[in-house]
Amino acid sequence: MSSDNTEQNEHGIAQFAALKTAIANGEEALVKELLANQPMAELEKNYLIDLAKLGNNRTIIALLEDIPLKE
Repeated sequence: MSSDNTEQNEHGIAQFAALKTAIANGEEALVKELLANQPMAELEKNYLIDLAKLGNNRTIIALLEDIPLKE
């Protein structure tokens, strides 16, 4: 069971890293694909919005702002 959990964590970390890279590169379509409207922790969401604001890409900022928060 712990190997499944480890795989999930590794996948989540890899996906988050890919998301950060896509935001930094201004890749709107990839950001949208990676987000897939999945709920996100508030801390992660705020971090990614701040990162997107550095690039001043309004489309990516809007995509991130629309993501629901995990409860």
